[in-house]
Amino acid sequence: MDMGREARWEKDAMTVEIVFALVTAVLLAAAVFAPALVLTLAFDLSGSASKGVLTGGALVGGAAGVWRLVRVLYRFDVERRKGH
Repeated sequence: MDMGREARWEKDAMTVEIVFALVTAVLLAAAVFAPALVLTLAFDLSGSASKGVLTGGALVGGAAGVWRLVRVLYRFDVERRKGH
């Protein structure tokens, strides 16, 4: 009976960690993209300059978000394997 509860706790912990990783990854990506958007709006950039700044911000923001997602889930897996 105890093994069933432990397995359920592990599944719940994994679910919480996945949601945490996704939420923090999205927030980090948005925080990294925000300066590019502000820069575009503040200097009233248009055309290819605006597109370039926004594309660069989106790429860097996306990369930061993926990095955060992988880092959190990898750290969770390492701790889970240690038995913590």
